[in-house]
Amino acid sequence: MEIIDLVKKHAPITGERIAELLGISRPTIRSDLAVLVMLRYMDAKPKVGYFLGTAVLQEQSPFTSVEAMKVKDVMGIPVVLRETVTVSDAVVTLFLENVGTLMIVNSTGSLVGIVSRKDLLKVTLGNAAANSMPISLVMTRHPNIVTAYPEDSVLEAARKMIFHQVDSLPVMKSLEGPDHNEVVGRITKTTMTKLLLDVAMGN
Repeated sequence: MEIIDLVKKHAPITGERIAELLGISRPTIRSDLAVLVMLRYMDAKPKVGYFLGTAVLQEQSPFTSVEAMKVKDVMGIPVVLRETVTVSDAVVTLFLENVGTLMIVNSTGSLVGIVSRKDLLKVTLGNAAANSMPISLVMTRHPNIVTAYPEDSVLEAARKMIFHQVDSLPVMKSLEGPDHNEVVGRITKTTMTKLLLDVAMGN
């Protein structure tokens, strides 16, 4: 990766300088820098800059395997509800399934929305009529849903979650498929945390 190569050559180096050498703006690479620090490819010191992390410095680092991982290797089973269910149904499902996000589909099984624990909390607080509301009035709809595909890299999924500040991504059927809107999985920040722990422990 170009960013790591620049850090190898110029460490310590600021994010602004990295962006300048790449010919792009600092906000464009903010999420990439965050992912690289999270995976220990780089470390950062305030007012000093970025330098190589332990995952690069260790010759046989287990973290190098993360780079080759695909979303399909780590994704979980999506919890799906029809768009005709009520907010009350969604709240019950959320707790029964112990998840933070629900995928909402239409009668043909295509993804039409996504609803999070935060969304349900906002609509139910102080609103006695919320329980009977259709979930379609609460959910986030296309094109505002951030998604991933099975062949995406885990690093790309992590970058999307950080950049868009979301806790979960629905994994959609491969672009080659006849129905691009079919949900086949989900990947969450908890998925990422468990993955990093497993890799760090050598599992």
